[in-house]
Amino acid sequence: MSAVPRIPLLIGGELVQSKTTEWRDVVNPATQEVVAQVPFATQQELEQAVANSKEAFQTWRNTSQATRTRVMLNLQKLVRDNVEALAKSISLEHGKTLPDAEGEVHRGLEVIEHACAMASLQLGEYAENAATGIDVYTLIQPLGVCAGITAFNFPIMLPCFMFPMAITAGNTFILKPSEQDPSSSLMLAKLALEAGLPPGVLNVVHGGPDTANGLCDHPDIKAVSFIGSTHVGTEIYRRASNAGKRCQAMMGAKNHCVILPDADREVALNQLVGAAFGAAGQRCMATSVAVLVGEARDWLPDFVERAKKLKVSIGSDRDADLGPLVSPNAKKRVEGLIEQGTKEGAELVLDGRKLNVPGYEKGNFVGPTIFNGVKADMAIYQEEIFGPVLCVVGVDTLEEAVQFINNNPNGNGVAVFTQDGGAARYFQNHIDVGQIGINIPIPVPVAWFSFTGSRGSKLGDLGPNGKQAVHFWTQTKTVTARWVAHASGVNTTISMK
Repeated sequence: MSAVPRIPLLIGGELVQSKTTEWRDVVNPATQEVVAQVPFATQQELEQAVANSKEAFQTWRNTSQATRTRVMLNLQKLVRDNVEALAKSISLEHGKTLPDAEGEVHRGLEVIEHACAMASLQLGEYAENAATGIDVYTLIQPLGVCAGITAFNFPIMLPCFMFPMAITAGNTFILKPSEQDPSSSLMLAKLALEAGLPPGVLNVVHGGPDTANGLCDHPDIKAVSFIGSTHVGTEIYRRASNAGKRCQAMMGAKNHCVILPDADREVALNQLVGAAFGAAGQRCMATSVAVLVGEARDWLPDFVERAKKLKVSIGSDRDADLGPLVSPNAKKRVEGLIEQGTKEGAELVLDGRKLNVPGYEKGNFVGPTIFNGVKADMAIYQEEIFGPVLCVVGVDTLEEAVQFINNNPNGNGVAVFTQDGGAARYFQNHIDVGQIGINIPIPVPVAWFSFTGSRGSKLGDLGPNGKQAVHFWTQTKTVTARWVAHASGVNTTISMK
């Protein structure tokens, strides 16, 4: 039996074998096979990464915009050439299907391509003769050493939501990927080095809570970006903010999809099936609640039949619609919430437990699961299940649907399916959720628009991607300048007429 590979750190442009005594198994969730081991970096290694990033910043911040852009142009080409390899790594350690993993890589590519426009995105303002003989202008400058902490569910896309924009703006960056599926994140960082990124501009450290806390506490780190659960994100935001850092935390969700009876039935139901059960529901933007309005409640049996036809299998099976959950603990938690839903009185119309995938009996598989008659006080509605479980709620009117959703504390994403423009306009104006889909079930915007989750799904004023990302990773300096050819005498006022 061959030895299990040990995943290295990336510090100063070199792959470094950690000296830690704490290693965690990285497990194929379809087979329980240990495919690698990931280190929990030592404090000394974390300090080394930060010091290296701090040193690299002194040069990188003064590197021309043209040079930084060329690195991003090279990176997008390398990522595009390696989509298959990146997707295989994602699927092996996360479990999602290969087509879904390939789609994730392409969404990450969007951000890398958008970062190529940083030269125009980072422009300041200039006012000649703002006052007599006085010019005023702004400089949009990098912050310094920045850090990103990502969740397991998108090991390529989530790092792409962070470091491409940050480093193209002139920062250096330390990435801490999830310890559950770190290989593809490291592969992405290695491609960035191959693209021409100087040593130290992007470092990768692995670990758990201690590593994340170390990034939040370190005085040389100026900003922290986090994407993951509400529990962890709240602690990251509190800790980083208390340490005087800029922080953004994209957190948990309970995303609703409203279907009006005038919607295109085929489109709405097919889109809902994919949004609810794709990636086995392990998406922060997954649709986990369907709100059926009026006669649309009669469509539930048709929806259940479509869900029954989905194929659950290992991610490398290209015919599979969804793969396993990421870990045995995830499966146990999801099945426990399903059991709790039945005890609380919800109608279990499709049960995905006790699913047998031939040849992969040890896999963390849960099939599509549907509850009807879900109430707002039930645990399956209040908690983010993060599995292939859909809660169905029936209401009489669009207004009632909007009120029901607005009462939920989360505000990540929401959708409405209708052919009535007036109803869609009412919905977008009255719903209190940051990202809205109209006849689109998962409203993650293209990369040149910001990711704008709200309320309980987000901490911090600025989100990833788009203009907000440029603002998050930079600071503005305002310069007021007067150049005169002769002395103008003493002036004790603040007037600049």
